[in-house]
Amino acid sequence: MTKSVAKPKDHDAVDVKDRILETASTLFYERGVRAVGVDLVVEEAGVAKTSLYRHFGTKDDLVAAFLAREDQDFWGTWDRVAEKHGDDAQAELYAHLEWIGERVGRPNYRGCPQINVAAEFPEADHPARKVAAAHKREMRRRLKGIAERLNVGRPDELAGQLALLINGAFVSSQVLEPSEAIPLLRRTAHALITAAGS
Repeated sequence: MTKSVAKPKDHDAVDVKDRILETASTLFYERGVRAVGVDLVVEEAGVAKTSLYRHFGTKDDLVAAFLAREDQDFWGTWDRVAEKHGDDAQAELYAHLEWIGERVGRPNYRGCPQINVAAEFPEADHPARKVAAAHKREMRRRLKGIAERLNVGRPDELAGQLALLINGAFVSSQVLEPSEAIPLLRRTAHALITAAGS
């Protein structure tokens, strides 16, 4: 018979922090940030309120952590896709539009978390809005890199158009048919690239 070994206390703290963030992330995404109070988060996570405030000083900090977590997931996927198409900018762009379109078409998709939170918090200096704004700037920067590799005349303009296209798909998910997003994204991107002179 083996003896159970107690986990170190710092490991327990990480588990609690992760549980709080996982629970908050699900609730924030499904119900909206303003609709979810810390009492509901601690109840659903099964932790004490003091634990939440120990790991996340305020609800705003918890919201910012939620968006940072979403950022990590989004850019992790983006980077994995980009690595497969380093020599072909158009193939890379279409591959991004494919996984983004697949995401938009999911039945439980409730829109881009960054856009959702930015809509809930109009204050420019709100911590969550800063994370959301940084996410959108990073998307524009990455799209500009692709546009430059496509050798179009105005890469920044094409990047802006592609960002508008992608963000438009995020907010239009409720009115699109499940299989409609990917072909719409690809055909529209193709038209934009053609118009840009690639």
